Amino acid sequence: MEDTLLGFRVEPWRRARIRRLIETEKFYLFDVGVSNHLARRTPRIGTPEFGKSFEHYVLMELKSYQAYVRPDLEIRYWRTSGGQEVDFVLGDMEVAVETKGSRVVHEGDLKGLRALLDEHRVRRALLVALEEEPRKIDRRMEVLPWKRFLDDLWSGRLGV
Repeated sequence: MEDTLLGFRVEPWRRARIRRLIETEKFYLFDVGVSNHLARRTPRIGTPEFGKSFEHYVLMELKSYQAYVRPDLEIRYWRTSGGQEVDFVLGDMEVAVETKGSRVVHEGDLKGLRALLDEHRVRRALLVALEEEPRKIDRRMEVLPWKRFLDDLWSGRLGV
């Protein structure tokens, strides 16, 4: 499927310092609509199906950016054997991106980013969501509305 450009793999981050990591690749189809159709998902805001679709959408934007602007940009994910996960790690821990398809970010949504930050130096840790305004969680993490994330990505302000 990769040879025909119908799908691609996202490799895991493999350099662990403390936690044991999952080293299985993730596979994504080239189009979130095709993925939803094949999985018989009907994404609606607030459902797990929407969250999966939102993550896929953000990844497709990252892949487009990689293709057009930064062909050398590595896009990986980070997941521990205990289930803590960050959706995307860009470059050499330049930017960590967690996606949440919800209008309000809760403390529990930050578990994966917090675990990653406890183990690695990350230049910028983001949670991309449907919230209306950007905000800092603490000195290490920020919430970005998805439109702002895309603006920052394509304008070069994201830091990758």
